[in-house]
Amino acid sequence: MHAIGIDIGGTKIAGAVVDTFGTIVRQSRVPTPAGDVTALEDAVVAMITELADGTESVAVGVAAAGFIDASQSVVYYAPNIDWRNEPFREKLEARVSMPVIIENDANAAGWAEFRFGAGRLVSDMCMLTIGTGVGGAIVASDTLFRGGFGAGAELGHVRLVPGGLPCGCGQRGCLEQYGSGRALMRMAGEIADGGGIGLGLARVREERGKLDGRGVGDLIAADDPGALAALKQLGGWIGQGCASLAAVLDPQLFVFGGGVAAAGERLLEPVRRAFVEHLPAQGYHPEPEFAIAELVNDAGVVGAADLARVWVQRRG
Repeated sequence: MHAIGIDIGGTKIAGAVVDTFGTIVRQSRVPTPAGDVTALEDAVVAMITELADGTESVAVGVAAAGFIDASQSVVYYAPNIDWRNEPFREKLEARVSMPVIIENDANAAGWAEFRFGAGRLVSDMCMLTIGTGVGGAIVASDTLFRGGFGAGAELGHVRLVPGGLPCGCGQRGCLEQYGSGRALMRMAGEIADGGGIGLGLARVREERGKLDGRGVGDLIAADDPGALAALKQLGGWIGQGCASLAAVLDPQLFVFGGGVAAAGERLLEPVRRAFVEHLPAQGYHPEPEFAIAELVNDAGVVGAADLARVWVQRRG
């Protein structure tokens, strides 16, 4: 029982035909015409048509960044595309011969990890995607949590520091400003400015003209003390955020995806330490496991496809 998953990113549209085991059997990729919503719709329809040819797919799941309504039909708001109250599901179903659902991209990735990746052995899981920002997904009692209006699990915008750094969401002190890839670059820059353990970071900044994810990531992999100190700061903030989330959600597992998660255990170690330090009822509250996401770049299309398949099965 195949389904098609489409993941619309800011720079590329990825698509795949996915089987019931989460295995990709056919895939495609094209640039995202983000500035032209008509061209974007045409590109998605063309990709669905191409992938559906000869596969007997039963449904299409489309993942995109932004707020999606509870019926998985309308994109309230998308940060990278000019969508405002966009009835994207209706438009696609008018042009393709299959049922379509629309899903938040972090939800789709989290569902993929729950079904086929790091979370496949638990019933309650929380995933944080640590990239330029911080995305989130929650699975509770084997069910993807969307909230009453469909816009739940925006974990990157949980308030971490009252009156803290300004966030793109319009508020201050959000987890995204302290636990994201962008935050890691800021922390690394501050350490580079201080000399001492920051000399390696300062050298890379001078060579490259700025500190970027690849440069800092290479230094982390090489156990550079300044880069590891920045990662420790980042992990400390993430661990604090997870402790607050655990008080509400009580997950069995936290999963971390996104570019920063490539640091693996170097990231998880300070996350775990800070989590325990800030956990309510410390010593008595059950402690979850912490893991790195397994599906990496395929999570969006796999999760979107599987959610579409599940939707069709439940509909009967």
